[in-house]
Amino acid sequence: MSNQIHKVVIFGGSGFLGLNLASKLLGENYQVHIISRTEPKIKGEWSSSQWDAQSLGSWVQQLEGADTIINLVGRSVDCIKTPANCDAILRSRVESTELIGKALRILKAPPKLWIQMSTAHIYGDPEKIVCTENSPMGYGLAPTVGQAWEKAYADSVLPQMRQVILRTSFVLGSSGGALPRLSKLVKWGLGGKVSHGQQGISWLHEEDMNRILLSAIKNESMKGIYIATAPEPVSNAKFMKSLRKTLVMPIGLPAPACVVKLAAPLIMKTDPELALYGRYCIPQRLIDENFEFKFPDLDLALKDIYT
Repeated sequence: MSNQIHKVVIFGGSGFLGLNLASKLLGENYQVHIISRTEPKIKGEWSSSQWDAQSLGSWVQQLEGADTIINLVGRSVDCIKTPANCDAILRSRVESTELIGKALRILKAPPKLWIQMSTAHIYGDPEKIVCTENSPMGYGLAPTVGQAWEKAYADSVLPQMRQVILRTSFVLGSSGGALPRLSKLVKWGLGGKVSHGQQGISWLHEEDMNRILLSAIKNESMKGIYIATAPEPVSNAKFMKSLRKTLVMPIGLPAPACVVKLAAPLIMKTDPELALYGRYCIPQRLIDENFEFKFPDLDLALKDIYT
């Protein structure tokens, strides 16, 4: 990299992952611009623009001459899967990606790299099969959305741009995502295994998420599809046991499937399938390319987050 400051534009950067990444990039002397529907809730040395994710606007100017764009846009899947919510989950990802593609085509000096978020849930919910980048796609809403999301990216990215897709798993952090909600359940004594407890949880420490993204920016040999997850997925039972240990809660009442199906939509306002099913994913390409995870072990990752 030359002495010129490298500019990174983060779409959907006002959320948990985006703000973590923005802070990381600033610490590495990058210039950061966040484009999102709402202003970031915390202040930082980044600049920001608002968009509606549906129409071109003044935000397009921020892409001119930028080096990298990172697209994190997508409605949260942590919701009850009504037809309207399912439609919003799909459209928020596909339409925003297509809009970025339209913006790129009117630039004189478009970015050289587009890093695109995707989901490890694209492989579905196989009970025992370990998934890698070469595994077949799964069945259901998430695989359908994931494939449509990646197709929108393939149709929108400029051919000359370096292209990186990150099929991301459950990112662990104290300031967002699902971990704070799980931690509350553990503190209430409700952090036992869910159903039979053998469903897979592929997880990733927030710091390693940032480091994967930073590696994608710096390492020009990184191209194509990567699974972004820690190399040691665990069962739901093991994950909850580790979380109880970290939070020093010896009791964890198990949650039978029938209880989860009733309580998740009524009390937690979310989809019970997020807890009842899962997948075991391995980041085979990152392993093959000798990426060094700072937190490959779940106990170490949770200890770092909560101590």
